[in-house]
Order: sequence, then structure tokens, then C-alpha cells
Amino acid sequence: MNPVQRLPSDLKQLSVLILTCAIDMIGFAMVLPLLPYYALRLSATPEVIGLLTAIYSVAQLVAAPYWGRFSDRYGRRPALLIGLFASAIAYVIFGFADSLWLLFLSRVVQGAGGGTTGVAQAYVADTITASQRAKALGWLSAATSAGVMIGPAIGSLSHAWFGPAAPGLVAAMLCLINVGFAWKWLPESRKPATGAPRPKRPVWHAAAEVLQHPARPVSRLVLIYGIGMMAFSMLTSILALFLDAEFGVTEKTIGYFYSYVGLLSFVMRSVMLGPIVARLGEVRTLRSGTVALITGLLLYTVAPNLWFLAAIIPFVPIGTALLFPSTTALMSRMSAKEELGTTMGVAQTFAGLSRVVAPLLATAAFQRVGHYSPFFMAAGVVAVAAMLSSRVEPVVMHTTTGEIPVARREGA
Repeated sequence: MNPVQRLPSDLKQLSVLILTCAIDMIGFAMVLPLLPYYALRLSATPEVIGLLTAIYSVAQLVAAPYWGRFSDRYGRRPALLIGLFASAIAYVIFGFADSLWLLFLSRVVQGAGGGTTGVAQAYVADTITASQRAKALGWLSAATSAGVMIGPAIGSLSHAWFGPAAPGLVAAMLCLINVGFAWKWLPESRKPATGAPRPKRPVWHAAAEVLQHPARPVSRLVLIYGIGMMAFSMLTSILALFLDAEFGVTEKTIGYFYSYVGLLSFVMRSVMLGPIVARLGEVRTLRSGTVALITGLLLYTVAPNLWFLAAIIPFVPIGTALLFPSTTALMSRMSAKEELGTTMGVAQTFAGLSRVVAPLLATAAFQRVGHYSPFFMAAGVVAVAAMLSSRVEPVVMHTTTGEIPVARREGA
């Protein structure tokens, strides 16, 4: 019997999902570091490269709520399979792109397919018991961290050995293998809805409700997720510029920093997060994440050398590892079961909006105000998330059904 088949059902499903997401992220990370170089080869200006970076998040932003609604109606499995196939198409376009409009097209297609992140999170919520979701979501994010560690090296090596088309084609091949693997081993997780059907709302209605009713528990968690993502995106969008300007780090050495951060993220999310959540609970873990993230961002501004920088870099991956999985776990427990996909999709919508806005703000501040200003801005943004987290209450489960009281879900 295949080892996968010997696992308990929920762990089998989760292990397949984790492997699927890891392979997907390897392909993504193979292509992303090469994008600026491909654009420069096609005579793109820095502003155009910025648009290429943002257009992915714009497409993801638009697609995420629709993927969430699609998965609530038709299932998580078909949404994930379609998203993976869309990524394969995008990578082929990237590999053969001989004009800027084809690069833009590849980013739009890839971003639209990448809107299934919330679907993967909803899959975890379908499959794993509420008390174990933060740990499971940590494993899922650890898989993406592993992909970020491995992908850039594969992309650079395939480019050096086989030419500029190779990274896109290798990434596309990985996606197609992933589609076949998921088709065979990834079962549907969504359970048929019971009771009277809930009225269907316009797909953007749930996103608008977050802003209309920010004090509701789920809305507050969605805002924390989006605000935290904005701060993290501010850091990542100027990190290479900062390291180059302040420490002389070049494109030949920047990969070591990303591997270091990826390794830290992987260890935190796959090994440390579960015991921390078990000891502190999701709410205190979330709050601890905001403190670690603020600390790390501020310490960047006082780093006198690379050795000090290496010592303080872990604060940011520790903070994000504590913040994001705990927030998504709480969202999954606060949401109605039949709207899990929609809730996760809305969270990704706010995260996607942050990934569009953050690079524009951070790079403008870096150029016009000073090299340290984006770190202060990002720390201030996380401080807002910390204030919101002070109003988040621990989830109280029903003692017999395991359900969250409706009044607590809706903030009544």
C-alpha cells in the first residue's frame, strides 16, 4: 500500500495539499527573481518593472473573492486544479515572452490563478479540527517558505544551463506534474451544506462588509491580516535596495539573505508554531507576532553591520510566522462553515490590495525621504494591527457541538 494511503484521512489530505502548495511556490519563486532582468532585456524602465510587479497582485486581488465563492459552490479541489493549470500557462508565456505585453499577460494569468490561496486555507479549515488549524496553517505556510528557499536556485541554474526560456518551462512542467498529483491524490474537502441555504450575496459584498462593520470579529481579523501584509510587503519591496545601499549587497549575494529568511520561516512554521499556539493560544500568539514584527522592523534602522543584521533578521520571519497563521485560524473558527472559502478569499483580497499599495509607498519613501523611512512606516502600520488585536477575544467553542455561537461570529 502507498504510504500516503496509510495516513489518517485528515492528515493524508493535508499532506497532499502541503506538497501541492510547496511545488506551486517553487515554480513561483523560480520565475519571480528573474522578472526584472527579463523586463530590462526588453527595454523596460524601472517604473514599468514596478507595474509588472503590481499587476500580479491586482489580478490576484480581483480573482481571490471569485475563487472563494467558486470553491464554496463547486468545491475546493476544482478551484485548486484550475489555478495550478493557469499558472502552467503563465509560465509558458513567461518563458517565450519576446515583448513587454507578453510579460504583462503572463503576470495577469499567473495572478488570477494565484487567487486560490484563500481556497487552500479553506481546505485546511474543512479538513482539520478547529483546535489544530493554526498549526496546520503554519505547516501550509512552511511549505511556501520551503518553496521560496528552493525555487530561486533552480531558476538561476536552469537559466544558466539551458537559456532564458528554461525557467518558465521548468516551472510550467512542475505545475503540470502538480495538477496530475493533485488530481489523483487530493480529495474534495468541502462538506455538503446542511439546513436551509443561506441567501447568496454579490461576490464583493463580503469585502465591503469588512469596511462597513470593522468591529465584527471576522472583519477585525481580516483587517489585521491585510494590515500585517502591508507592513511585510513594505519590507520585501525595498529590502534589496536597502541592503545594496547600506551594506553593498549585490545580486550575487542577495540570494543568501532570502535563503536565510526562508529557512527561518520554514523552521518557525513547521516546528515551533504548533507548540507556541498550544501554550499561548491563537490570540496571544497573534499579539506576540505583532510585537516581534515591530521590533524587527525598527532594529533594521540601527544595524551597523551585516553581523548585527544577521542577528536581528529573525525577528521579522518570527513575527510573520506567529501573526498570519494565527489570524487565518481565528478567521476560520469565527466564520460560518458554508462561507469559509468566501472569508478566506476576502482576506486574500485585502492582502492583495496591500501588496499593490505597499511597494508604491515604500519605494517612494525610500527614494524621497530616506533609506530608513519605509521601516518606520511599516512598524507604524503593524502598530495599528497590534491595537486591533487587543480587541480580539479568544474563541469560545460550544461544549457539545464544537460550534462557535452565532452571536460571537457576527459580533452581536
